[in-house]
Amino acid sequence: MSDLTATTDIDSRLEGHRVELTGYCYRMLGSAFEAEDAVQDTLVRAWRNFDKFEGRSSLRSWLYRIATNVCLDMLKAGNKRARPVDLTGPTPLAQAALNPLPENTWLEPMPDGRVLPSVADPAEAAVARESVRLAFVAALQHLPPKQRAVLILREVLAWKASEVAELLDTSVASVNSALQRARATLSDTEGTAPDTSNPLDDEQRKLLERYVAAFEGYDMAALTALLHEDAVMTMPPFDLWLRGHDDITSFMLSIGAGCAGSRLVATEANGTPAFAHYKPNPDGPGFVPWAVQVIDISDGAITGMHCFLDTPRWFPLFGLPDHLDADA
Repeated sequence: MSDLTATTDIDSRLEGHRVELTGYCYRMLGSAFEAEDAVQDTLVRAWRNFDKFEGRSSLRSWLYRIATNVCLDMLKAGNKRARPVDLTGPTPLAQAALNPLPENTWLEPMPDGRVLPSVADPAEAAVARESVRLAFVAALQHLPPKQRAVLILREVLAWKASEVAELLDTSVASVNSALQRARATLSDTEGTAPDTSNPLDDEQRKLLERYVAAFEGYDMAALTALLHEDAVMTMPPFDLWLRGHDDITSFMLSIGAGCAGSRLVATEANGTPAFAHYKPNPDGPGFVPWAVQVIDISDGAITGMHCFLDTPRWFPLFGLPDHLDADA
């Protein structure tokens, strides 16, 4: 085998693990861009040291060891990402003010295609989707980094305790203890998970169709009928968040009135339905990016509208156009 062929073969073998490694690093770090940086660092380290890989473990296990070390190094700074609902109580509409916080404060959305590898087992696919939901990834941020790694490897990726112990250079007893503590913390912090099906069932598809029609028509009566009475609306990078359909719709008619006449384009993020939100262009025809909306659904109603506003970062990540024509 020529050197060029060998190099191409190594590149192909490493690249084959990119999506699942990105999912792992995203769960560890809570940041789409930091996760992709961590995976790139992992693959570069693996490529440079491939001649030292002696096959005592699988290539996959070796890559996860490198990725774990990269993530643990990145987490030494102590920053943990959060949702607005994790930092403060809901803001009454009368006190609503848009106060931005630094980018590294926030849990970030992630396109499904970058973190959910194709798997044949429906149960395995369901676990993967549930484990990138915003609520679950936010709950992971409450765990110390090594507990985070143990829980993801054991509960999400279904590694054996002995395999995790080998990866972390520790004992099986230590892994089991860390997993028990991590489970206890998650049970106190995760809250109610969305119950979105994949593919969406008929009821959920119709609910989202009605949501798009109500939002694009800026019909607050129709939107209210779709929102759970305790629905939440968040808008990172602003720390403001609202609870209840009355405050949400009143906000949309006041501070958010500029969103009237918007267009929504379907996408997928964090294992749930999502939309690219385009506002009318204030400087000419057509529509311009305003937010990526990640939607939570439970019990036949919309329970969360998580609107990520930093569109210069999010729209390229999701492969979304930077403009819609007027007839869109």
